[in-house]
Amino acid sequence: MKKKVLNFIFFTVLASNSFPQTGGDNIYEFLNLTHSGLVSSLGGTNVSLTGNNLNLAYHNPALLNSGMNKNLALNYVNYFAGINYGLAMYSRSYPGTGNFAAGLTYLNYGSFTETDISGIITGNFSAAEYALSFIYSREIDSLFTVGVTFKPILSQLEKYTSFGFAFDLGASWHNRNKLFSAGVVIKNAGYQVTTYAGEPHQKLPFEIQAGFSQSLAHAPFRFSLTLRHLEKFDLTYQYTVPATSVDHKVESAILENAMRHAIVGVELIPHKNFYFSAGYNYQRRRELQIESKVSTVGFSWGFGINTSVLNIEFGRATYHLAGSSTNVSLILKPDLFYRKYKN
Repeated sequence: MKKKVLNFIFFTVLASNSFPQTGGDNIYEFLNLTHSGLVSSLGGTNVSLTGNNLNLAYHNPALLNSGMNKNLALNYVNYFAGINYGLAMYSRSYPGTGNFAAGLTYLNYGSFTETDISGIITGNFSAAEYALSFIYSREIDSLFTVGVTFKPILSQLEKYTSFGFAFDLGASWHNRNKLFSAGVVIKNAGYQVTTYAGEPHQKLPFEIQAGFSQSLAHAPFRFSLTLRHLEKFDLTYQYTVPATSVDHKVESAILENAMRHAIVGVELIPHKNFYFSAGYNYQRRRELQIESKVSTVGFSWGFGINTSVLNIEFGRATYHLAGSSTNVSLILKPDLFYRKYKN
């Protein structure tokens, strides 16, 4: 078999393992990559934060609101081994109708050398994956919002292509003083329409997520807890516990599984125009740590600057001792900028 086919398999496995929680089980795993600098710094996933940050709508369509009207989000991530990905999204709101947003996300693997079975170079080839996002949300009342995202997907690895689609269904609720908010999302329910090379159809990275965020009334902190893969309890992979009593072993296994579902994040917001943030992803740490040197694997941090016309987000997440991801996000408000410039 040609070496380029082996490279194709390598790319597929790499994409599948980008999120180690269920890596290797599904197609189009790039849909779970985190673009937002804020969300990346909070552990990689959040479905409950409220506010006017357009990037939040990618994780939960119900978080899209009228405060994001005419906002433009631009995200770029410097990943591993020359891989990069990003997201661009724009939103509009119409009173009485609802909130709309459209975006494009991509994952670029770069250019690779193509060889035949003898190792002779025959050229170059590329690999990339794309997904459009069409988001709609509507307020049921002043506290409760629902939303849906439709995502057509195109994956191109060398000469092999695959097309599919996915849906996200979300709901969001916050209390009247907006100190507490909660969200739930059914993600990536869909179908692989065409396969790469006639192989059987594969499953999409379906999951159910839920979480809540709590701000303190008299301190500049906001805490978040997000639970991933609520449809599947066992997220372990060849996990072993100390060979003690049977009851202790069962209790340890239950606790280990429960912790692997959880992502925690905290924000320090000393001023409305600035924040620090940090997160901890236990599953990422357990899957990618090296026993001889655990270091900061699973931890993430970041900061943001908010102005009237531009928000800047930076996030840094440690996946492995071999490297970390760097997320940079810009949220532009062209309409407000134009008004200020005109005046």
